[in-house]
Amino acid sequence: MKQVQNSIPENCICVVGIPFDKNSSFLKGAALAPAQIIKSYFSDSSNLWSEKGCNLEAIEHLYDYGDLGFKIGEDEFNTLTNFVEKVVDQNCHLICLGGDHSVTYPVIKAHAKKYNKLNILHFDAHPDLYDTLDGNIHSHATPFARIMEKKLAARLVQAGIRTMNGHQLEQAEKFSVEVHEMKDILNWPHEFQFDGPVYLSLDLDCLDPAFAPGVSHHEPGGMTTRQVIDIIHTFKGQLIGADIVEYNPDRDINSMTSMVAAKFLKEIIARIYEDTN
Repeated sequence: MKQVQNSIPENCICVVGIPFDKNSSFLKGAALAPAQIIKSYFSDSSNLWSEKGCNLEAIEHLYDYGDLGFKIGEDEFNTLTNFVEKVVDQNCHLICLGGDHSVTYPVIKAHAKKYNKLNILHFDAHPDLYDTLDGNIHSHATPFARIMEKKLAARLVQAGIRTMNGHQLEQAEKFSVEVHEMKDILNWPHEFQFDGPVYLSLDLDCLDPAFAPGVSHHEPGGMTTRQVIDIIHTFKGQLIGADIVEYNPDRDINSMTSMVAAKFLKEIIARIYEDTN
């Protein structure tokens, strides 16, 4: 993964850090995540090959932008949307390392201008469909309400959910969200299928805390690392972009969660490369 020097080249896969956790409702700390994920990505304890045999070091057009900077007093969401628009307009594929889950809304806002009938595959313990939380319409618990009410996605499929409540159930029905709760995992489709471009939003608390202790919201009964990787490998559709969010280094144990995030990053890069070549 090469460092971006002056500007992002066209037709590349680019990883960018979004050190932003202003909209976290319980604990701050996710702003520290991007640097730790990149550190684990390059850790000598592992290598830079995907499970399906892609040598990530051999991908010529793979770039690390570093962290996106925000100026004091600016509208971070507009800055983020404008940045993503410029990248995807150059036919690049972007993987964003959050940061809290609120960043997904401005990122999707930019992708929706590029891709018609965008599909979203969303891994999470939480539906993140609140209309508002604690008076904040841009809370990390609200991004998919904003996305769906503005019709930025043709289809939203959620997997790993285990905190559904009455309000969010109403929201899911209102926006025709396809929710796959953990309690129903035996009834999940053998393969998730999409017609057209797919954006993957991966909240690390989709995992059981045993696999990912470094998250702000520990929710027992979650997915395994293996289950997430298998879905990344097998879902039908073209992966065009992704985010990995809600890693909180302050709660991690011996870099367990950052290594999981780095593993997901490798498999996502490989899947995008496979789907676009």
